[in-house]
Amino acid sequence: MCVADGNLKSGNVIRRLSVLDRFLPLWIFIAMGFGLGLGYLLPDVAKLLDAARISSVSLPIAIGLLWMMYPVLARVKYEELGKIKQAGRMFTVSLIQNWLVGPLLMFTLAWIFLPDLPEYRTGLIIIGLARCIAMVLIWNMLAGGDDEYCAVLVALNSVFQVLLYSVLAYFYVTVLPEWLGLGAGQTIRIDFLDVLISVAVFLGIPLLGGIVTRYLGIKARGRAWYEGRFMPRLAPTALVALLFTIVVMFSLKGEYVLTLPMDVLRIAIPLVAYFALMFSVSYFMSWMLRFKYRETVTLSFTAASNNFELAIAVAIAVFGLASGQALAAVVGPLVEVPVLVSLVYVSLWLRERLFASEVASLRTSATTD
Repeated sequence: MCVADGNLKSGNVIRRLSVLDRFLPLWIFIAMGFGLGLGYLLPDVAKLLDAARISSVSLPIAIGLLWMMYPVLARVKYEELGKIKQAGRMFTVSLIQNWLVGPLLMFTLAWIFLPDLPEYRTGLIIIGLARCIAMVLIWNMLAGGDDEYCAVLVALNSVFQVLLYSVLAYFYVTVLPEWLGLGAGQTIRIDFLDVLISVAVFLGIPLLGGIVTRYLGIKARGRAWYEGRFMPRLAPTALVALLFTIVVMFSLKGEYVLTLPMDVLRIAIPLVAYFALMFSVSYFMSWMLRFKYRETVTLSFTAASNNFELAIAVAIAVFGLASGQALAAVVGPLVEVPVLVSLVYVSLWLRERLFASEVASLRTSATTD
């Protein structure tokens, strides 16, 4: 059944997710527990995993971080970027939502909820700056958004992430708090060059790999094979790589997470508020600007989602494996997945109320056909 035809039953939303996507928060908890057990029962294995390093990052973690990003970026339809000219108003709104409203909202919530925990606060800001380029395709599809425009927005965010992430990270973590006189003596300083190198390595390498893979794959076997057969096999490996990275992280620094339950709760509260507020602001902003339902959904989920793979990579590379920033980044997908699934239902519910005439017109047209 097509999501966009107005007849999707809410119960189908969960069933349309793969098992890996559907239970991602559970898999993350299991990966954390397995990593803790591995580090406690087999400390020599943990030391062996930490022996090989790339700069300050464990080699197994570096491999996991790079692979997390690669399937995501191989899925992006870079060839669709040319369509930006066809819908300039929509993409202008998206850029405002993603690169002005989103980071500022996360910065505000981080300081409101975590004024006494600068490491977690910085971790949240890092998450807020990593705009979504992967899971949003799933949320958009489930809610009946415009898949074509969503692909273009994802490609656009990929480009802007390369250009802006390092600059905005430095601005929001180091510069803006000083300008506002916040947290004197508590602000964790972030070196612009460190972030730039991290983004260049953990986004630049898989980005290049994704572009080359997509170009060569489509050229050799065609778009239908690439999208219909190759990507469905490659895409799930990104989440497998995420779980592998979490296992290694917690096996190496398991003692650090003894206070995990309370820490997770403190981090989760502003994250839930962020996802709910960002979605609501973007949804009603798009509705007030008279975008159609499918466009409104695409704009809203693109703005509300985040690229937690990049956030984890930057947090570990810049601040270290045992840092609060890394822990906050790991909590990101733990919270995002169930909240965004819930917002799919919210979007479908709002469709019947805010876009009633559009839905009625679609149903009439479908009946006539």
